[in-house]
Amino acid sequence: MDPATIAGIVLAFIAIFAAMILEGGSPGSIFLVPPLVLVFVGTLGAAMAGGMLKDTIALIDSFKRVLLSKSATYDTLVEDIVKLAEKARREGLLALEDAMKEVQDPFLKKGLQLAIDGTDSEELAAILEAEVDAKKKADKQAAAIFTAMGGYAPTIGIIGTVIGLIHVLENLSQPEKLGHLIAGAFVATLWGVLSANVMWLPMGAKLKRLSEIECAQMELVIAGIINIQAGANPRLVAQKLRSLLPPGTVKEEKKAA
Repeated sequence: MDPATIAGIVLAFIAIFAAMILEGGSPGSIFLVPPLVLVFVGTLGAAMAGGMLKDTIALIDSFKRVLLSKSATYDTLVEDIVKLAEKARREGLLALEDAMKEVQDPFLKKGLQLAIDGTDSEELAAILEAEVDAKKKADKQAAAIFTAMGGYAPTIGIIGTVIGLIHVLENLSQPEKLGHLIAGAFVATLWGVLSANVMWLPMGAKLKRLSEIECAQMELVIAGIINIQAGANPRLVAQKLRSLLPPGTVKEEKKAA
């Protein structure tokens, strides 16, 4: 698991709470039920209103994906493809049918099956690239919901503050309550801005980054399968695939060699 998102959100909250404590405040003072309900439920409702119901339902899977995403495994993927290329060159393309049982990547398995079935290389590439395009569109929509929530949350927080200030004006005859009521009124704005910039917008950015990595891995698979199908030399396959890797990953590969 890549802990960057969880660690980042926790670190941001630690910084916020530490600042409150250093200024003599109490972190518990911002955990008021009405502002929390208004900001989080209201933000979800606004996002739901701006999209399709299926997009909102998909938020659960998007949360899991953001928080529990796996680290990129380019090196393992390249090694697997090179081993398959060696086997195909030594024993023939049909020999990969048994090797597919050990393949974990479903996209790689699908591509290999198409190659084994004798699908033309151009048609094979078109089928797999269409799946990559479909994934990019789905990921873009998933990230857009988080980005939209990051836009709605601060405004809904302001609505909560206005509601709170209305209660303040209703109690002007009781000065002893005004301090508490004014402080409570601004908690909604705090949670609106906080949730947008510490949670929703970073999560949207993380989904975009995950999509880039996963789609790059899928494109790597497509290149590998096309070369395997063409009977290319395994060393040449390895060099081609490594040339497609991100710069940082290429360095790691060279160090490991």
